[in-house]
Amino acid sequence: MGASQDKMHCTRYLNGKGPPPLTETLEAEANGSNNHKKDALIKQGNQPEGGQMIWNIERRSLKGYPDCDTIQIIFQFDDGIQSDRHPHPGHSYNGMQTTAYLPQNSTGTKILRQLELAFQHKLLFTVAANSSGEYCVTPTDIPLKLDGGGSGSLDFPDPNYLKIVRKSLKVKGIK
Repeated sequence: MGASQDKMHCTRYLNGKGPPPLTETLEAEANGSNNHKKDALIKQGNQPEGGQMIWNIERRSLKGYPDCDTIQIIFQFDDGIQSDRHPHPGHSYNGMQTTAYLPQNSTGTKILRQLELAFQHKLLFTVAANSSGEYCVTPTDIPLKLDGGGSGSLDFPDPNYLKIVRKSLKVKGIK
């Protein structure tokens, strides 16, 4: 560097081959468009098109989580026609609406974000025949606590549930 040089420039940046500016990176992350490498590692499922996932906070606690409010997640699918990714393409299936629950703590909130990603990648539900032989939307192998009260295997308290669902999501590429 000589005395006449005011600034040192990297030619990589001047030629547009350096990393994007921080403002572009943050904007891309906010818009969800900077996840292409991360998304490439996530498996794609065969969940029917057009479903909805809506969540809200209930001011009550789940059994086993007395100091937390509850995250209520509502999943809804209308009746539809099976695609080529389903057991009988061109045949109808019954939609469904179900509600899942998580404790509103740091782990529950993280799992909510992971479930949103799993939903976007069509991993939470599929089309399958029920015991009557009718095709309907049904949960996949990623466990959901579908009932907020009671003592069944789909209910709280379940001290292992948060660990189990995180493992199930990790297997699908969602961390």
